[in-house]
Amino acid sequence: MANGGSKSAASILLIVNLVLYFIVIVIASWAVNHGIQRSRETASVLSIPARIFPIYIPFGNTATGFFVIFSLIAGVVGFGTSLTGLHNVVQWDGPSLHTAAAASLATCSLTLLAMGLACKEIDLGWTDSNLRTLETITILVTATQLFSTCVIHVGVEDVIAQERSHTGRV
Repeated sequence: MANGGSKSAASILLIVNLVLYFIVIVIASWAVNHGIQRSRETASVLSIPARIFPIYIPFGNTATGFFVIFSLIAGVVGFGTSLTGLHNVVQWDGPSLHTAAAASLATCSLTLLAMGLACKEIDLGWTDSNLRTLETITILVTATQLFSTCVIHVGVEDVIAQERSHTGRV
C-alpha cells in the first residue's frame, strides 16, 4: 500500500471509529444509568448471588449486565484511542505510528471481548431495541477497529521501510 493511501485510509477509519465509539458510549451509559435507577426495586426479589452484583440490568437477559459494562469500557478506551490515533496518524512518523499501533491493538482486544458478549446476548435472545442497536454497533465497530489496526500496522511497515531506505540499512 502506498504511503498516502495508508495515511488516508487510517484517518478515515479512525474518524468512523470515533463516531461509532461515541454512539456505543451513549447507549451503554444510558443502559448503566437505567440499570442503576431500577436495580433496587427489581433486584430486591432476586436470590442472593444476583442481589450482590451492584448493577442489575432489569431488561435483557443474563448476559446483558456483562455486555453493557464491557461495551462501555471498550467504548471509552476506543474513543480515546481514536482521538490519539488521529493525532499520531497526522504526524506519520515511526514513534507515533508505533504508539497508535499498540493502542489500537489493545482497543481491538477490548472491542473483540465486547463483541463476543454481544454475540452471546444475541444467542440468548430476548432483548429490546436499544440493546439490539448496541449489539449491532458493537459488531460494526469491531470490524472497523480491526481494519483500522491492520491499516496502522501496514503504515508502520511503510514508515520503517522508508527509514531503512533513507539510511541505507537493509
